[in-house]
Amino acid sequence: MFVIQEEPDLLSAAFDGPFEQPMWQTFLERLRVRTRADSASITFRPPNRSRNATIHLSAGRAMPRELAQMYERDVWERDPLPYFDLREERVYSLSELLLPGDPVHDAFRRDMMIPNKVNAMRLMRITEPGGVSAWISINRETNDFTPADGALLSRIGPHFRRALRCYAEIERQKASARIADNVMARLNFGWIRLDADGVVMEESHEAAKLLQYGVGLRRTRSGRLIADDPLIDRKLSRALRAIVKEANPRPHAINVSMDPWVDLLIVPATPDPQSPAASGAAVAYIQGDNRSRSDRHEQIAELFGLLPSEARLALALSNGQSIAEAAQSLGITIETARNYSKKIYAKMGARGQSDLIRFILTSVLALS
Repeated sequence: MFVIQEEPDLLSAAFDGPFEQPMWQTFLERLRVRTRADSASITFRPPNRSRNATIHLSAGRAMPRELAQMYERDVWERDPLPYFDLREERVYSLSELLLPGDPVHDAFRRDMMIPNKVNAMRLMRITEPGGVSAWISINRETNDFTPADGALLSRIGPHFRRALRCYAEIERQKASARIADNVMARLNFGWIRLDADGVVMEESHEAAKLLQYGVGLRRTRSGRLIADDPLIDRKLSRALRAIVKEANPRPHAINVSMDPWVDLLIVPATPDPQSPAASGAAVAYIQGDNRSRSDRHEQIAELFGLLPSEARLALALSNGQSIAEAAQSLGITIETARNYSKKIYAKMGARGQSDLIRFILTSVLALS
């Protein structure tokens, strides 16, 4: 059997834990083996949520599924353990937490601890500076833990708090990124980070989704971002060269496609002086549509009660084209486009092109 002889093995696993999947699995298994426990666990109880909304990580013997479901359903309301009242980094034994002769404590022991084969336990609360708490426990069915086992948990406490701080900061950054990603998705924006040769270093989910639908941009086998249209590709190459070579480069805007509509804004990457990671040479912000005009005009016709010909013009006008530009792109005369536009405005209740754009962009079509 693998036996851990040195405490550094535990500490290194504690610091690596936030980057594992499942998290802290190596740490928990090493802790379980080191203390000869039947199971070892880390439990998170978010302070602003119900006490049954826990995140539970474990190694060794798992709680029976029906017992876990019973706890989540109603037993958690009768859980007498004072989790948030425990002194931080102090190790508690089960006899300190569940008092014999107390009816509530005896009922919890009978309903949860005995069926889970937990007759001995050591529990420690760890809280990082931002307020996130975790509870580390080791459990046995027979024989109590030794003072050395409790002392080991106590020595781990300050180190695990640092690891917990890293984990909490990662989660905060992920939460911020999710909010930003949600905003970008609602605006149909994405970003692509490029090196000096135009090779894609990283991309957002929205950008990857737009590229997947074939919007006039693609990656070569070497990873370089190119445009399908040779003229657009030359513009893209010139913009990237200018950003790399010029002392004070300006942003470059490129229309990649009108159907589906896709625009690029290429700007110099802003390096973080505090980060050793490569920032790349440029960031290409991409905004567009993964739907073709044929898809969109049918939806506009349904939503606003327009004829197909009117819906096509409404879509062109909503993309910012003038009457003349829309007429040319649709292959109709300017006079016909003007007549269609009057009917469109009347049916939609729009006073002009600005109203039309606002009605379409704020309708459910923005979610499709």
